[in-house]
Amino acid sequence: MSSVLLDTSVDCHRSDVDCLTQLRKELNAILKGKPDVIEQVLVCLLSRGHLLIEDKPGLGKTTLAKGLADALGGRFARLQCTPDLLPSDITGFNLFNQKNHEFEFREGPVFSDILLADEINRATPRTQSALLEAMAERQVTVDGARYGLPDEFFVMATQNPTEQLGTYPLPEAQLDRFAMKLSIGYPQMDDELRLLQSALADGDSRGRVKCLFSSGQLASIQKDVTKIHVAEKVQRYLVQVAQKTRKHPRIVLGVSPRGLLIWQRCLQARAYLEQRDFVTIDDAQSLAIPVLGVRLGLDDVSPEFVLEEILHQVAVPE
Repeated sequence: MSSVLLDTSVDCHRSDVDCLTQLRKELNAILKGKPDVIEQVLVCLLSRGHLLIEDKPGLGKTTLAKGLADALGGRFARLQCTPDLLPSDITGFNLFNQKNHEFEFREGPVFSDILLADEINRATPRTQSALLEAMAERQVTVDGARYGLPDEFFVMATQNPTEQLGTYPLPEAQLDRFAMKLSIGYPQMDDELRLLQSALADGDSRGRVKCLFSSGQLASIQKDVTKIHVAEKVQRYLVQVAQKTRKHPRIVLGVSPRGLLIWQRCLQARAYLEQRDFVTIDDAQSLAIPVLGVRLGLDDVSPEFVLEEILHQVAVPE
């Protein structure tokens, strides 16, 4: 088995690990009391996936996205999704230049490194499709011309579960484009007290994150993640769980092969963050709900309940 963390470019990897350790520290400082959420966000980022956050307003989603963009040294854009939002408002459009009598392409907010799509379920299905195409292909097509997006392009989309009036729920086929779905939740009392105290000290409750990564460093780390070893017995376990979801009576739409590939990549990212060069069954079980839960078509039952039941049914390999 080849080792990722012990290859000939060990100095580079040590630098990468140091950067990720500092990034974890910085994000935990601005989103207090949520280390598990931060860890899963980093897993999603390193797996080259996209993240859906389903939670109430005011819990730090924008702060987290901005902090991530600052740390990566990338461009940040925020897109407020509304029913009147057009696909061109996301991708960009061609504008006729009166001086040279030619059309010029004006980039939309999708041409960023970190894009926060706020309340994505308020956009119409047509507009949602434009964003989801960019997420899947990392490119957009405008008037027949294709434009590539940054390699590190990362979408954090949000939706409010308590307000459904005037929304367009994402269908399961589009939800499958996301690597994970998370909820941040309210902080504990001590963490909220620290939030108030830091706001008095700094004059700003959001905090600031310094740039930690050099140009191209994240793309290099994401490439290293793909080298993490996944044993055949672990892969067999993933397939068995996926097949169980396709036969469960309460699941209308089970995990697709694409979902399996995303799950495996997330496990590799988790192992990398823990400085291991191999994936374990514990990795698979810890990420099963956030990764698989977003892509299941369910018959009026919570994904947590169904997936925990399936995980108990599938035998863990020796």
